[in-house]
Amino acid sequence: MDVLEFRDYCLSLPFTEESTPFDETTLVYKVGGKMYACADMADFGRIAVKCDPQEALRLREQYAEVGTAAHFNKQHWNGIRTDGDLPDAFLREQIRNSYRLVLRLNVTPKALREQIAAYVEQHGLPE
Repeated sequence: MDVLEFRDYCLSLPFTEESTPFDETTLVYKVGGKMYACADMADFGRIAVKCDPQEALRLREQYAEVGTAAHFNKQHWNGIRTDGDLPDAFLREQIRNSYRLVLRLNVTPKALREQIAAYVEQHGLPE
């Protein structure tokens, strides 16, 4: 996966917003105003995704390319190397999981969360 594929995939998820709040090169993707993924577009060596803490530990133990995400809560965010042996399908799965987690736990108000969740339930998420 390259940075353009990463960007296109994130933007294909419903109600995704793209911004660069940290600097000119860090792409941040949000749903309902809450971040679910980011990566540096100039040095696309890693992506950061939110993850259930137990799942985060399991993935870090299972895959050499998965570790903690720099500058993020180490319990809740994984950094995944994009230059390793992990297939693009795995990266997309982690992005989708992060999107779902953030939607379920972080998006407020409840009415917005329910509106987005209903849309996702009806239309699904791209593979």
